[in-house]
Amino acid sequence: MSVLPKPVGPRAAFRDLMAFLRHRSREQVIGAALAVLVTSIIVIEFFVEPYTVPQPPAPVIYVQSWSAKRTTAEIIADQKKDQEERRQEKLAKQREFQKLAKDFGIK
Repeated sequence: MSVLPKPVGPRAAFRDLMAFLRHRSREQVIGAALAVLVTSIIVIEFFVEPYTVPQPPAPVIYVQSWSAKRTTAEIIADQKKDQEERRQEKLAKQREFQKLAKDFGIK
């Protein structure tokens, strides 16, 4: 004697489900159908979404091209100029935050 019932096919399982639902009230059947419908829609959305949402474009990266005949002095001058630009940007951002802190009364 087996503890578990022998495997059945999909038709038998569907007939068993229909027999179970026949003994339920109309509201319970409608509620179950709506629950299955909403869950199915959510699962289908997960499968469909990757194909409908546009992918962001690849970022464009700009690089500088220098002459192979640059001297060390030219390289150092360019580095100092770039460093000064970064310092000015940092100071401008710092002033902006200080103004914001002053406007909101933050020390």
